[in-house]
Amino acid sequence: MRQLRFITYLSPSIPLALFEAVTDLARRALGSTRVSLVSETRVSGPEKGGYDPFSDGKADVGFLCSPSFAWLRGLARPPVELLGAAPVFEDGRARGRPVYFCDVVARRDGPVRSFGDLEGRSWAYNDACSLSGYHSLLGKLAEMGANGRFFGSLVHSGSHLKSLEAILCGEVDAAAIDSNVLGMLLREDPALRQSLRVIQTWGPFPIQPVVVRSALRQDLKERLRARLLEADSDPCFRDAVSRFGLRRFVPVSHADYSTGLSALGAYKAGFDRVSSPGHPLPATEA
Repeated sequence: MRQLRFITYLSPSIPLALFEAVTDLARRALGSTRVSLVSETRVSGPEKGGYDPFSDGKADVGFLCSPSFAWLRGLARPPVELLGAAPVFEDGRARGRPVYFCDVVARRDGPVRSFGDLEGRSWAYNDACSLSGYHSLLGKLAEMGANGRFFGSLVHSGSHLKSLEAILCGEVDAAAIDSNVLGMLLREDPALRQSLRVIQTWGPFPIQPVVVRSALRQDLKERLRARLLEADSDPCFRDAVSRFGLRRFVPVSHADYSTGLSALGAYKAGFDRVSSPGHPLPATEA
Protein backbone atom coordinates (compact mmCIF):
# COMPACT_ATOMS: atom_id res chain seq x y z
CA MET A 1 0.00 0.00 0.00
CA ARG A 2 1.29 3.44 -0.89
CA GLN A 3 1.76 5.96 1.90
CA LEU A 4 1.58 9.76 1.94
CA ARG A 5 3.23 11.29 5.01
CA PHE A 6 2.19 14.77 6.11
CA ILE A 7 4.05 16.94 8.61
CA THR A 8 3.04 20.27 10.08
CA TYR A 9 5.39 22.69 11.81
CA LEU A 10 2.61 25.23 12.45
CA SER A 11 0.86 23.65 15.46
CA PRO A 12 -0.06 24.25 18.19
CA SER A 13 -0.40 27.93 17.22
CA ILE A 14 -2.63 26.82 14.34
CA PRO A 15 -4.72 23.98 15.81
CA LEU A 16 -3.73 20.48 14.79
CA ALA A 17 -7.39 19.77 13.95
CA LEU A 18 -7.09 21.98 10.86
CA PHE A 19 -4.27 19.84 9.47
CA GLU A 20 -6.12 16.67 10.44
CA ALA A 21 -9.00 17.90 8.26
CA VAL A 22 -6.60 18.35 5.32
CA THR A 23 -5.14 14.87 5.75
CA ASP A 24 -8.64 13.41 6.03
CA LEU A 25 -9.53 15.13 2.76
CA ALA A 26 -6.45 13.59 1.15
CA ARG A 27 -7.27 10.17 2.57
CA ARG A 28 -10.75 10.23 1.06
CA ALA A 29 -9.46 11.52 -2.27
CA LEU A 30 -6.58 9.09 -2.70
CA GLY A 31 -8.44 5.91 -1.83
CA SER A 32 -5.97 3.08 -1.29
CA THR A 33 -3.11 5.44 -0.35
CA ARG A 34 -2.37 5.38 3.37
CA VAL A 35 -2.18 8.90 4.84
CA SER A 36 -0.47 9.88 8.10
CA LEU A 37 0.22 13.14 9.95
CA VAL A 38 2.89 14.16 12.47
CA SER A 39 3.34 17.50 14.19
CA GLU A 40 6.72 19.08 14.94
CA THR A 41 6.09 21.61 17.68
CA ARG A 42 9.61 22.83 18.48
CA VAL A 43 10.16 25.05 15.41
CA SER A 44 8.15 26.58 12.54
CA GLY A 45 10.09 24.61 9.93
CA PRO A 46 13.39 22.82 9.34
CA GLU A 47 16.27 24.94 10.65
CA LYS A 48 18.86 26.32 8.27
CA GLY A 49 21.71 23.83 7.89
CA GLY A 50 19.88 21.26 10.00
CA TYR A 51 17.91 18.09 9.41
CA ASP A 52 14.83 18.07 7.21
CA PRO A 53 12.52 15.06 6.80
CA PHE A 54 11.98 15.63 3.08
CA SER A 55 15.55 14.89 2.00
CA ASP A 56 15.48 11.38 3.42
CA GLY A 57 11.88 10.64 2.45
CA LYS A 58 10.42 10.71 5.97
CA ALA A 59 7.84 13.36 4.93
CA ASP A 60 6.02 13.92 1.64
CA VAL A 61 3.82 16.97 2.31
CA GLY A 62 4.60 19.79 4.71
CA PHE A 63 3.11 22.92 6.24
CA LEU A 64 5.91 25.25 7.33
CA CYS A 65 7.05 28.87 7.52
CA SER A 66 8.57 30.70 4.55
CA PRO A 67 12.15 31.03 5.93
CA SER A 68 12.50 27.24 6.04
CA PHE A 69 11.05 26.97 2.54
CA ALA A 70 13.60 29.51 1.30
CA TRP A 71 16.49 27.61 2.93
CA LEU A 72 15.36 24.28 1.51
CA ARG A 73 14.90 25.72 -1.97
CA GLY A 74 18.40 27.18 -1.76
CA LEU A 75 20.05 23.76 -1.41
CA ALA A 76 21.97 22.32 -4.35
CA ARG A 77 19.23 19.69 -4.73
CA PRO A 78 16.06 21.25 -3.27
CA PRO A 79 14.14 18.51 -1.46
CA VAL A 80 10.81 20.36 -1.68
CA GLU A 81 8.69 22.34 -4.11
CA LEU A 82 5.38 24.13 -3.80
CA LEU A 83 2.33 21.93 -4.02
CA GLY A 84 0.67 24.77 -5.95
CA ALA A 85 -2.30 25.22 -3.60
CA ALA A 86 -2.30 27.65 -0.68
CA PRO A 87 -4.92 28.46 1.96
CA VAL A 88 -7.00 31.62 2.12
CA PHE A 89 -8.23 32.66 5.57
CA GLU A 90 -11.09 34.87 6.66
CA ASP A 91 -9.42 38.27 7.05
CA GLY A 92 -10.78 41.35 5.31
CA ARG A 93 -7.28 42.75 4.91
CA ALA A 94 -6.28 39.75 2.78
CA ARG A 95 -9.07 40.47 0.27
CA GLY A 96 -9.32 36.83 -0.70
CA ARG A 97 -5.60 36.44 -1.36
CA PRO A 98 -3.28 33.73 0.08
CA VAL A 99 -1.53 36.22 2.38
CA TYR A 100 -1.34 36.99 6.07
CA PHE A 101 -0.05 39.71 8.39
CA CYS A 102 1.99 40.17 11.55
CA ASP A 103 -0.02 41.89 14.27
CA VAL A 104 2.19 43.48 16.92
CA VAL A 105 0.37 42.90 20.19
CA ALA A 106 0.73 44.40 23.67
CA ARG A 107 -1.41 44.48 26.82
CA ARG A 108 -4.33 46.87 26.51
CA ASP A 109 -3.82 48.15 30.06
CA GLY A 110 -0.06 48.53 29.64
CA PRO A 111 2.08 51.54 28.71
CA VAL A 112 2.94 50.42 25.15
CA ARG A 113 1.00 52.32 22.47
CA SER A 114 3.50 52.25 19.59
CA PHE A 115 6.53 50.28 18.50
CA GLY A 116 8.78 53.13 19.63
CA ASP A 117 7.47 52.63 23.18
CA LEU A 118 9.16 49.22 23.19
CA GLU A 119 12.69 50.60 23.32
CA GLY A 120 14.40 49.05 26.34
CA ARG A 121 11.43 46.77 26.99
CA SER A 122 10.87 43.04 26.43
CA TRP A 123 9.80 41.16 23.30
CA ALA A 124 8.76 37.53 22.79
CA TYR A 125 9.21 35.55 19.58
CA ASN A 126 8.08 32.01 18.84
CA ASP A 127 11.23 30.73 17.07
CA ALA A 128 13.92 31.84 14.63
CA CYS A 129 12.34 29.95 11.70
CA SER A 130 9.18 32.05 11.89
CA LEU A 131 8.50 34.84 9.41
CA SER A 132 5.73 36.46 11.42
CA GLY A 133 7.28 36.12 14.87
CA TYR A 134 10.97 36.70 14.15
CA HIS A 135 12.07 37.63 10.62
CA SER A 136 9.47 40.37 10.38
CA LEU A 137 11.07 41.86 13.50
CA LEU A 138 14.49 41.87 11.82
CA GLY A 139 12.92 43.81 8.96
CA LYS A 140 11.40 46.38 11.30
CA LEU A 141 14.63 46.91 13.23
CA ALA A 142 16.63 47.23 10.00
CA GLU A 143 14.12 49.79 8.71
CA MET A 144 14.63 51.81 11.91
CA GLY A 145 18.42 51.46 11.78
CA ALA A 146 18.24 49.74 15.17
CA ASN A 147 20.40 46.89 16.47
CA GLY A 148 20.10 44.23 19.15
CA ARG A 149 20.25 46.81 21.90
CA PHE A 150 16.81 48.22 21.00
CA PHE A 151 15.08 45.83 23.39
CA GLY A 152 15.96 45.27 27.00
CA SER A 153 15.39 41.54 26.49
CA LEU A 154 14.26 39.14 23.79
CA VAL A 155 12.50 35.97 24.97
CA HIS A 156 12.22 32.75 22.95
CA SER A 157 8.72 31.58 23.88
CA GLY A 158 8.35 28.50 21.64
CA SER A 159 5.00 29.37 20.01
CA HIS A 160 2.69 32.27 19.22
CA LEU A 161 0.34 30.97 21.92
CA LYS A 162 3.09 31.13 24.55
CA SER A 163 4.09 34.61 23.38
CA LEU A 164 0.52 35.77 23.95
CA GLU A 165 0.42 34.08 27.34
CA ALA A 166 3.63 35.87 28.31
CA ILE A 167 2.09 39.21 27.29
CA LEU A 168 -1.14 38.58 29.21
CA CYS A 169 0.82 37.53 32.31
CA GLY A 170 2.99 40.63 32.14
CA GLU A 171 6.17 38.64 31.57
CA VAL A 172 6.94 40.47 28.30
CA ASP A 173 5.69 43.67 26.74
CA ALA A 174 4.94 42.67 23.14
CA ALA A 175 5.27 40.19 20.27
CA ALA A 176 4.47 39.92 16.56
CA ILE A 177 1.69 37.36 16.13
CA ASP A 178 0.54 35.55 12.99
CA SER A 179 -2.70 37.37 12.13
CA ASN A 180 -4.56 34.11 11.47
CA VAL A 181 -3.51 32.71 14.83
CA LEU A 182 -4.74 35.87 16.53
CA GLY A 183 -7.97 35.77 14.54
CA MET A 184 -8.67 32.18 15.59
CA LEU A 185 -8.12 33.03 19.25
CA LEU A 186 -10.37 36.08 19.10
CA ARG A 187 -13.15 34.08 17.43
CA GLU A 188 -12.85 31.48 20.18
CA ASP A 189 -12.64 34.02 23.00
CA PRO A 190 -13.88 37.51 22.01
CA ALA A 191 -13.17 38.75 25.55
CA LEU A 192 -9.45 38.74 24.68
CA ARG A 193 -10.06 41.99 22.80
CA GLN A 194 -10.42 43.66 26.19
CA SER A 195 -6.95 42.47 27.23
CA LEU A 196 -4.87 42.91 24.07
CA ARG A 197 -3.99 45.86 21.87
CA VAL A 198 -2.68 45.64 18.28
CA ILE A 199 -0.21 48.53 18.11
CA GLN A 200 1.05 47.92 14.57
CA THR A 201 0.54 45.58 11.62
CA TRP A 202 3.24 44.42 9.17
CA GLY A 203 2.61 42.81 5.80
CA PRO A 204 0.99 41.38 3.84
CA PHE A 205 3.27 38.37 3.46
CA PRO A 206 2.72 35.22 1.38
CA ILE A 207 0.82 32.66 3.44
CA GLN A 208 2.87 29.77 4.86
CA PRO A 209 3.55 27.45 1.91
CA VAL A 210 2.25 23.94 1.46
CA VAL A 211 5.21 21.97 0.12
CA VAL A 212 5.70 18.52 -1.34
CA ARG A 213 8.78 16.35 -1.52
CA SER A 214 10.40 16.99 -4.90
CA ALA A 215 10.86 13.27 -5.56
CA LEU A 216 7.22 12.40 -4.82
CA ARG A 217 5.40 10.76 -7.69
CA GLN A 218 3.98 13.36 -10.04
CA ASP A 219 0.54 11.78 -10.17
CA LEU A 220 0.22 12.03 -6.38
CA LYS A 221 1.25 15.70 -6.45
CA GLU A 222 -1.31 16.47 -9.13
CA ARG A 223 -4.15 14.56 -7.46
CA LEU A 224 -3.48 16.17 -4.09
CA ARG A 225 -3.25 19.65 -5.60
CA ALA A 226 -6.50 19.18 -7.50
CA ARG A 227 -8.30 17.94 -4.39
CA LEU A 228 -7.19 20.88 -2.27
CA LEU A 229 -8.24 23.37 -4.93
CA GLU A 230 -11.77 21.99 -4.83
CA ALA A 231 -11.82 21.45 -1.05
CA ASP A 232 -14.39 24.19 -0.43
CA SER A 233 -16.96 22.06 -2.28
CA ASP A 234 -16.55 19.23 0.25
CA PRO A 235 -19.14 19.63 3.08
CA CYS A 236 -17.14 17.55 5.57
CA PHE A 237 -14.04 19.66 5.01
CA ARG A 238 -15.95 22.94 5.22
CA ASP A 239 -17.54 21.92 8.50
CA ALA A 240 -14.18 20.85 9.94
CA VAL A 241 -12.26 24.04 9.11
CA SER A 242 -14.84 26.85 9.17
CA ARG A 243 -14.28 27.51 12.88
CA PHE A 244 -10.63 28.25 12.11
CA GLY A 245 -11.47 30.80 9.43
CA LEU A 246 -10.05 28.71 6.57
CA ARG A 247 -12.15 29.48 3.49
CA ARG A 248 -10.51 27.71 0.54
CA PHE A 249 -7.28 26.80 -1.23
CA VAL A 250 -6.25 28.76 -4.33
CA PRO A 251 -3.55 28.20 -6.98
CA VAL A 252 -0.08 29.62 -6.29
CA SER A 253 3.33 29.42 -7.96
CA HIS A 254 6.90 30.20 -6.94
CA ALA A 255 6.36 33.70 -8.34
CA ASP A 256 3.82 34.33 -5.57
CA TYR A 257 6.58 33.70 -3.02
CA SER A 258 9.56 35.24 -4.78
CA THR A 259 9.12 38.76 -3.38
CA GLY A 260 8.49 37.51 0.13
CA LEU A 261 11.44 35.14 0.05
CA SER A 262 13.76 37.83 -1.31
CA ALA A 263 12.66 40.04 1.57
CA LEU A 264 13.93 37.49 4.08
CA GLY A 265 17.51 37.97 2.91
CA ALA A 266 17.04 41.72 2.87
CA TYR A 267 15.75 41.69 6.45
CA LYS A 268 18.76 39.76 7.70
CA ALA A 269 21.25 41.79 5.66
CA GLY A 270 19.70 45.05 6.84
CA PHE A 271 19.78 43.99 10.47
CA ASP A 272 23.39 42.79 10.16
CA ARG A 273 24.43 46.19 8.77
CA VAL A 274 23.23 48.00 11.87
CA SER A 275 24.32 45.33 14.37
CA SER A 276 27.88 44.77 15.53
CA PRO A 277 29.17 41.36 16.68
CA GLY A 278 28.88 42.62 20.22
CA HIS A 279 25.25 43.62 19.84
CA PRO A 280 23.30 40.53 18.73
CA LEU A 281 19.64 40.06 19.60
CA PRO A 282 19.75 39.04 23.28
CA ALA A 283 17.55 35.95 23.51
CA THR A 284 16.55 34.00 26.60
CA GLU A 285 14.29 30.98 26.98
CA ALA A 286 10.77 31.50 28.28
